[in-house]
Amino acid sequence: MCGIAGFVGVGDRAVLQRMTDAIRYRGPDAEGHWTEESNGVYLGHRRLAIVDLSGGAQPMWTTDGSVGVIFNGEIYNHAELRTALKAAGCQFVTDHSDTEVLLHGYRQWGDAFVERLNGMWAFVIYDREKKRLFGSRDRFGKKPLYYFHEGNSFAWASELPALLAHPQCPRDLSALSLKKYFAYAYIPAPRSIYERVWKLPGGHSFSYDLRSGELKTWRYWEFVLENQESRKAGKESSDFLLSSSSDSSLDALCEEIRDTLERAVKRRLMSDVPLGVFLSGGIDSSAIAALAAKHVPAGQLNTFAIGFNEPSFDESAHARFVAERLGTKHREEILDLDKSVALLPDIIAKLDEPLGDGSLLPTYLLSRFTRQHVTVALGGDGGDELFAGYDPFRALQKAELYSKLVPHPVHEAIRLVAARLPVSHQNMSLDFKIKRTLMGLSYPAPLWNAVWMSALEPRELAQLFREPTDEEEVYSEAIEAWDRCAQPNIVDRALQFWTNLYLQDGIMAKVDRASMMNSLEARSPFLDIEFVELARRIPWQLKLRDGQTKWILKKALAGLVPPEIIERPKKGFGMPIGRWLREGRFEFDHARTFPHLDVAFAERKHAAHMSGQSDERLFLWSYWLLSQWMKK
Repeated sequence: MCGIAGFVGVGDRAVLQRMTDAIRYRGPDAEGHWTEESNGVYLGHRRLAIVDLSGGAQPMWTTDGSVGVIFNGEIYNHAELRTALKAAGCQFVTDHSDTEVLLHGYRQWGDAFVERLNGMWAFVIYDREKKRLFGSRDRFGKKPLYYFHEGNSFAWASELPALLAHPQCPRDLSALSLKKYFAYAYIPAPRSIYERVWKLPGGHSFSYDLRSGELKTWRYWEFVLENQESRKAGKESSDFLLSSSSDSSLDALCEEIRDTLERAVKRRLMSDVPLGVFLSGGIDSSAIAALAAKHVPAGQLNTFAIGFNEPSFDESAHARFVAERLGTKHREEILDLDKSVALLPDIIAKLDEPLGDGSLLPTYLLSRFTRQHVTVALGGDGGDELFAGYDPFRALQKAELYSKLVPHPVHEAIRLVAARLPVSHQNMSLDFKIKRTLMGLSYPAPLWNAVWMSALEPRELAQLFREPTDEEEVYSEAIEAWDRCAQPNIVDRALQFWTNLYLQDGIMAKVDRASMMNSLEARSPFLDIEFVELARRIPWQLKLRDGQTKWILKKALAGLVPPEIIERPKKGFGMPIGRWLREGRFEFDHARTFPHLDVAFAERKHAAHMSGQSDERLFLWSYWLLSQWMKK
């Protein structure tokens, strides 16, 4: 895991140095710079050494010096690719560096070589003979990559602070991106918080021609659920289960899920430095720990958990229970949530753009604690998105029926009644779920999932920004995810949203920033491409069954994960934001927020929350976080 930065055009080595200095924490072990002033090409790298500690320095070049690369990430199938490339006549210099595989893969197979990669990555290759740059980002955007193209300058970096160190980087905040921030609680790719500064979306590549200055981007992969016709025609066990309810068919699929996930975990145990597992006590992280323990000497697997002194936000007992069952070398840290809140301003100042996920703080705290002992940690991210694990999935079919039967005026009356329910600040309280569900149902179905997670509903965005809001523009990514789904059913459409949008720009962004602030590499076995290809073929009826989320995954993990863990309700990794707001722990500085926002609107929301009239925690948290971020 590393940080990369570079540019073509205006600038010098001092600019490159400032760019890499801005992301030093992503790679504290070493730095590398390379310049070619004749063509105005500058490549910079910060290294967190994980694999081939002595031979993986970057920028790395082919032996003839014609192709070079700067790379952030890990390629888990690099050994297999190295074998294939050697058979094709490629000569390797390093012992087992995955970075060198990128150089030879590009030369041997061209741009499409990224389709052979199994891993997480953001890299830029410089082909000196063709005077061409080629860059790519992994399928789910686990590793970030930003860029801008202004006049004769093209620059890229792992995070925005590095880009901002370039003198030609645009610095104007984007009003549309801010609307999206309040609409989603994150800013979806390809937009960033700044005008004309872009994220390369996951599953995309780019090329830049030094001669013409032409920049091209394209999609090389997309998560698409297999349509019903393909399932009927398929020959694999997971493709005909809808027409076969036999126990043998389900057992075969469960075995396939376990075996494929185990291979994914085993691949991610590749490391030349100490490694461990995040263990929350939930199904997904417990499964990863159980499978990892099979490939590590007994009692030698490191597992890590944090807990809190507030019971509704503490899962440390469940993590401890799983660790004892597996016999891991378990470490936990019990924290005072109320004292931890003091860390938030410093954490937010390190964010390259606002991110409204309330689990940012606990993810940071877990990463900080884990980094005291290891450099790499495996986690359970991706299981909920692939297998319909979130609470909104349970509401979908009832919501669809409700929206057909209940006239809009009656719905609005029901919302008014529900608004009178007493406000609770417990983690995922019942009143919170009811009010959120009804809020989403005030809008068309393509917006439901986004609105359920949003800081503000669409009608309120117009009030905050004091101008009409085009819902189709603000929620364009959610609508596109909905429309691009080939299946007519509402569950598959929701799966497309959560996997293509929320997972990439919400979860993966949070995990990357929180872990890399602590120079820790986080890995996600559930997002192994072999496992994803299996998951996308499984019909939704096996993921959401009789109101039970992740049904087939839970069935597959029976016997591997203790039943007490499989059967316990899902609990988010959250913070008591609502209570903190009521206690006045967040000081609001309206002058620090975007100048076009309606301060009076925000003050009304704050007053309503403080009086207990309504629960405005998600808006006020996002609004406060934005003001803190603006301070830098």
